[in-house]
Amino acid sequence: MKSQDKWITKVAFLGISFMLTSAYAINGALPQMTKSLGVSATEVQALATTPSIVVTVFVLLSSFIAAKLGDKKTIILGMLLVGFAGIVPFFVSSYAAILVSRMVLGAGFGIFNSLAVSMIAVMYQGQTRATMLGWRAAVEQIGQAVLTFVAGLLLNFGWHTTFLVYLLAFPILYLFYVRVPDTTEMLAEAEEKQGKAAKKSLEGPKKISPVVWILTLFAAFLVIDYMAIQLSFPFMAQSLGVNGMVVSTILSFMLVAAMVGGIVYGTIQKLFGRFTLQVGLILMAISNYLVAFSNHNFVMLTIGVLLIGFPMQLISPFIFSQLPNLAPLKKQPFVTSIILIGFNVGVFVEPFIISFLAGIMGNHTSNVAAAAYTTIPLLGVILLIIAVITFFTNRKRLA
Repeated sequence: MKSQDKWITKVAFLGISFMLTSAYAINGALPQMTKSLGVSATEVQALATTPSIVVTVFVLLSSFIAAKLGDKKTIILGMLLVGFAGIVPFFVSSYAAILVSRMVLGAGFGIFNSLAVSMIAVMYQGQTRATMLGWRAAVEQIGQAVLTFVAGLLLNFGWHTTFLVYLLAFPILYLFYVRVPDTTEMLAEAEEKQGKAAKKSLEGPKKISPVVWILTLFAAFLVIDYMAIQLSFPFMAQSLGVNGMVVSTILSFMLVAAMVGGIVYGTIQKLFGRFTLQVGLILMAISNYLVAFSNHNFVMLTIGVLLIGFPMQLISPFIFSQLPNLAPLKKQPFVTSIILIGFNVGVFVEPFIISFLAGIMGNHTSNVAAAAYTTIPLLGVILLIIAVITFFTNRKRLA
């Protein structure tokens, strides 16, 4: 058995994805920090959002860093930055120092974010690759839930203590360092096999396919739809007089549904093959229509919200699973970075896109729930159109 096929190696590799969404784990401490640091709510919220902005920059730079250091050393560097920068606020009470530490934290995440995906293309093939991509997506959701919970427990000892959650980066890094092999030799071997296969079939990814850019736009659209439902739900529930604690609980279960989607992705992909994409798109569209046409029925609204996370974690691993067919293996970190930027840009532009679409459809109100009820059906139509188009195109490519 090859070292990368051992279960402990898989756990060690997936561990780095466990930390990827921990930037928001400390959000529960923000109210206390506002008062303690003597800053405005906007300034303290910047501590939560700054890492995601920096991530976008370093996701793009990560492929160049990896080209110099190698994949494994680049991930080690990123995890070290996460661990050390993450715990800085435990020791200081300076807003400026904490802001800088959060920027460095974002840089750490950005450095290894794409490699957490692209290394799977080098280490694994076939059904194992699909299963690992699904589990990686699930581990991100598990990490967000667990770390947010742990940070909440630590908050009982003061907001400084909350940041000790980032100490978990060090045991995860140790396990990764000890168990995960250097992929440099694997990459050379895989490229040689890829080259031989290309000669036999007279095809193969010799350069980056334009489809990568289409998938990037697609990724951005998916996130816009996902965030439109996630961010609008509290306002929709509020208009129905639903308690905020109930809303928070439902949003937590939405993460659980997303986690399940990642876990079963390998099985779904095995059953449906290239049609996995269409299955995910149809389920997302159903979620849209359940939300849009709930007509003040909170149970129907809740089902729609809970559903959206599941297909999202079927489609995102599917997108990443296509990249080995769309670019040379040595370009995998770069094209993975491009797709991740698409996802991040989608999160950023979502409020503007929803407002724009609502305006086009004649809804000029600033009411978030009203705008969502207007635009979410349209997004559902687009999802179904994409499902139909992709059903009849790229049959060989999307397999």
